[in-house]
Amino acid sequence: MVVKLIWLIAQIKSMRNQKRLAKELNGHYMDQFTYAERATDWRGNNNIANSIFSQMQLEDHPIPTWVVMSPGTGGTSATIGRFIRYQQHNTKLCVVDPENSVFHDYFKTGDMTITGDKGSKIEGIGRPRVEPSFIPGVVDEMRTIADAASVATAHWLEKLIGRKAGASTGTNLYGALQLASEMKRNGETGSIVTLLCDSGERYLDTYYNPEWVTNNIGDLTPYLDKLEAFQATGFIE
Repeated sequence: MVVKLIWLIAQIKSMRNQKRLAKELNGHYMDQFTYAERATDWRGNNNIANSIFSQMQLEDHPIPTWVVMSPGTGGTSATIGRFIRYQQHNTKLCVVDPENSVFHDYFKTGDMTITGDKGSKIEGIGRPRVEPSFIPGVVDEMRTIADAASVATAHWLEKLIGRKAGASTGTNLYGALQLASEMKRNGETGSIVTLLCDSGERYLDTYYNPEWVTNNIGDLTPYLDKLEAFQATGFIE
């Protein structure tokens, strides 16, 4: 049987449509996400989790209290979570999900059939279906971060470091700041690690365009105020 490879264009909005079209047209649906969680050996010394812990060796708290990661395919959070458990580190993994993503609902319910009817507005993360590579069993906690919080945090970060980052970095960082605030309130010390995902230069027409943000994300002011309060007090409400 001749298998036709179908390149499904970006206008197709859901994985279900892609699979349906492949079936109807006698094609092959190339699901790039199915095996993302096993593309990297979490037991080896050449993965992102190992790099994180290696880079932390000279810090005051070399074993992080938390690692914060957002899910796209789910492969990175799976690698980090598995590595933490394999190495028996006293570290927890917090996965932060954007709006219109089903990962957090799946984490809470265990229902893999959950689907959403909208796509994530935070590029690179969040999915309208549960990706096979997302492994909830290695995740200690999940949070949903508002899109406005993600974008506002990217803008706030630029003021601090003079570098634009993508909104998914904002998602990660806002979750990390929440955890830092809670640790401080509880009198805890330790380190929190997260990732700067990509450069913000590619988002000049979107996340760094005030008109686009107003029309697609909304008012960032409430979250910018929260971030300024965190910068002054170490607490974020």
